[in-house]
Amino acid sequence: MYEELRNELKKRKYRITAQREMILKIFLESKGRHLGVDEVYRELLNRNVRVSKATVYRAVELLVELGFLRKLNFGEGLYRYELIDRSTRESHQHVICQKCGKIVEINSEQVKKIVSDISEKTGYVIKWHDLKFYGLCPECQKEESKAPESGQRTEISEEG
Repeated sequence: MYEELRNELKKRKYRITAQREMILKIFLESKGRHLGVDEVYRELLNRNVRVSKATVYRAVELLVELGFLRKLNFGEGLYRYELIDRSTRESHQHVICQKCGKIVEINSEQVKKIVSDISEKTGYVIKWHDLKFYGLCPECQKEESKAPESGQRTEISEEG
């Protein structure tokens, strides 16, 4: 993938920098995690790469523009980014835990059928879609079932 990045940068007359390659490497090593710019910046600092947060932001946005990363909004007030499989560029769906923020990717055949039906009915060529499901992950469900219910009131009646 590094060679693809170098070729794409050359083709568009951008400089090939160590920071851009290192940021791509962080996404490649992230095991499918959806990273924000702050997380990428902290990881670079952990690897003793000295770079400004503004440089990281610009590099991540360039990787989006070049088609290496996809920019996602999970309603947290910040953008997260994921690596795109450039061979398929296939879309997928996300299930997001509303309590802990854990994100799981799913690839549903039913959703593929819906997208195909929409394309057929509208005449649009659907390039990609963004479908999210929100709920509670199994760990948060367990945690929630263990917690005492809040807001329960005990009523005491007085007899006179």
